[in-house]
Amino acid sequence: MLDLHGYGRMLWQGLELTILVGLGAMALAVASGLLGAWGKLSHHRAGRWLAGTYTTVIRGVPELILILLIYYGVPTFIQDLAARAGHDLRIDLNPFVAGVVTIGLIYGAFATEVFRGAFLAIPRGQIEAARAFGMGRVVMLRRIVLPQMWRFALPGPGNVWMVLIKATALISVIQLDELMPSADIAARATRLPFTFFFAASLFYLGITVVSMLIQGRFEAWSQRGTRSVQG
Repeated sequence: MLDLHGYGRMLWQGLELTILVGLGAMALAVASGLLGAWGKLSHHRAGRWLAGTYTTVIRGVPELILILLIYYGVPTFIQDLAARAGHDLRIDLNPFVAGVVTIGLIYGAFATEVFRGAFLAIPRGQIEAARAFGMGRVVMLRRIVLPQMWRFALPGPGNVWMVLIKATALISVIQLDELMPSADIAARATRLPFTFFFAASLFYLGITVVSMLIQGRFEAWSQRGTRSVQG
């Protein structure tokens, strides 16, 4: 482990927390993306409206504002409502939970479009054939839709993950001791900002390189059994 003037362990601990936040947020982003894609493709007007509003609002508001709004604004708003009703209520959000939820919902909006496009890429003839064979919705989803949707969508979630993991640096504003606050503390204490911010950048770059290798393996695995058509 790099010592880095005695702050190497702090940076590693910050990196571990960054990865945990990223994994939690990515899981929520995938779930939100699938739900959002289902809403946008729904035959119900309310579902389409809710999904469209979600993606429009989330993609239209800066990430930093959303983080501050959820961590500081929502508890204050609820406390003010409770005070007007005559109740003394205090809400303190956990920074880790707030970071995971905010980043997950933000990138769930982008994942929504990825999954929607992947679903639309599935040949309609296969869906019609499955219905003709009498497959129910659940069976058709499990055997026909999801396997092919993941194959079409896989590069998209990979890119979402790589952008998401860098966006975790923004949650330093809510006092979560992930990589960036750790690097900032070390830089201030040693007066070596270039050293520690450069080290932090290398950590993020390392995550990206490893993620690209894993994504490449998954893409190769997802193409098993498919034939490439050459003109």
